Amino acid sequence: MARDLSDVKFLTVAEVADMMRVSKMTVYRLVHSGELPAIRFGRSFRVPESAVEAAIESHISDVG
Repeated sequence: MARDLSDVKFLTVAEVADMMRVSKMTVYRLVHSGELPAIRFGRSFRVPESAVEAAIESHISDVG
């Protein structure tokens, strides 16, 4: 399944934390638990924007 990565927007942990209104540590916990998929580049993580949107949507539907 080939995918064009030029369409994927990657976010830093700090950007994800700002979007979700949580701390960076919370984002790291989500990444390490596997709830939020991420790619590791050296010592940094990058999270696909679509994964953040999907995580938010799944938590919204859990509440409703």
